[in-house]
Amino acid sequence: MIRPVTPADLPAFYAVMMAAGMDPRSSWNRTTLEGLEQSLFAPGSGGFVAVSGGKVCGCVGFRPDGQDTLTLSRLAVLPGARGQGIGAALVRAVEALAAERGFGRVLLAVSQFNLEVIPLYGRLGYMPSDEAYTFASPGSPVPVVLVKAIQTHLQKAVT
Repeated sequence: MIRPVTPADLPAFYAVMMAAGMDPRSSWNRTTLEGLEQSLFAPGSGGFVAVSGGKVCGCVGFRPDGQDTLTLSRLAVLPGARGQGIGAALVRAVEALAAERGFGRVLLAVSQFNLEVIPLYGRLGYMPSDEAYTFASPGSPVPVVLVKAIQTHLQKAVT
């Protein structure tokens, strides 16, 4: 089951992120529980959790970046739950929310230390972009930016 993240989910969301096995050099590993709370519950921001057997096994965050872009971040699935479509379902939840809110695209950045996930995003329709990542972590290598156009509900009604 995929549902919106709540403040009560923060410890589990954080635990899933830390269990994801990100390279120790990644800024991901410098995330704090307080920083996570600030980013997930800032105006217009949020996230989703995947729950199986009553436990959070996947997570994803999002935040607006201007009027047309919703930025997806912090996608993680527990190692034992991978390969079941949980990550793709979390990405689709963000895309559906982007369409609902009228965003024309979803953007995400892939750490140079996590390039093996790019094929997953490619299968989901994300394409490389040469634009800069607004939320890049200072001192980290420049991430790979991927973008997917989203058809909003308003566009669907017109076409």
